[in-house]
Amino acid sequence: MALIIQRGKADRPIDLAMADAFLHLGTGLKWTGVALSPLLLFPLVCLLYGRRLHSTADHLASFIDRISSAALAMAMACGVVIVVTQLLVVILRYVFGLSFSWLSEIVVYGFAAMFLLASASALRENDHVRVDILRPRFGVRGRAAAELVGIYLFLFPICALVLWSAISPSFVRSWMNFEASRESDGLPILFLFRTLIPLFAVLLMAQGLSQAIKAAQTLTGLRAPEDPQGAVTG
Repeated sequence: MALIIQRGKADRPIDLAMADAFLHLGTGLKWTGVALSPLLLFPLVCLLYGRRLHSTADHLASFIDRISSAALAMAMACGVVIVVTQLLVVILRYVFGLSFSWLSEIVVYGFAAMFLLASASALRENDHVRVDILRPRFGVRGRAAAELVGIYLFLFPICALVLWSAISPSFVRSWMNFEASRESDGLPILFLFRTLIPLFAVLLMAQGLSQAIKAAQTLTGLRAPEDPQGAVTG
């Protein structure tokens, strides 16, 4: 509402309409999430009706994996942007004595985007750091069961907490005001940068669903087993 006060009475109808639009969008996204939340139980249903749902489960897991791959491609592009921008920052600062806040912010935003967008793909490839002591000693079904239990007890709740915390009133205000950098020559996209956090939670939760489906298929004998490092053995 601070933006409305600053622009004066003449702009209030436009600002109120924009605020109303964002509120409706937020409500729509919330109910979309509620409608899709039963999908998180799909791997458990696969344990009971694995053969009947085998084709559907494969297509769903493959679709989620493709989304994670697309996010990974974006993360790799961010990596290239970081290298080029950081090189430009060094040249401008130490050769020409110039410094621009927006260049430094590109590096910061790019690094955060690279990490947040690649997390789902890292989960798919089993590249996240694990503190497993007993899991590698389990058999095929034991490892799949541990994976399934871990996803439901830890991954899903933590992602839901991150998502709930990220979609806060300040996040809504950030979009309503199209929040920009506090630096005078900074990037005017801080509101987009803040959107990476809920996007990270959604991507990681979706990939967790894919991994849970694969674990359920392994438990029902419909998927080739994986070794303790995550590679398919057959």
